[in-house]
Amino acid sequence: MAFDLNRAYRLNPAATLRPEPFGALAYHFGNRRLSFLKTRQLVTVVRLLESHDSAADALAAADVPVPQRARYAAALAVLADSEVIDAR
Repeated sequence: MAFDLNRAYRLNPAATLRPEPFGALAYHFGNRRLSFLKTRQLVTVVRLLESHDSAADALAAADVPVPQRARYAAALAVLADSEVIDAR
């Protein structure tokens, strides 16, 4: 199933982000999965999810260029699959 950019998401309360020079490490305390956010801009997008009505709005707020948004949507889909982010 494709990631729905029109839905609202948030950082899962059971997950945390640890800033790193390359972006961040995301750890889910429930399923014990570790994920890598490979850019600082992706970290910004994840942090903005909570305060926007859709993932698309968070991408726009983070100034992700339109041609790169499909790649960011794919990264968000991986984070959703690993339960780092969830729909709200």
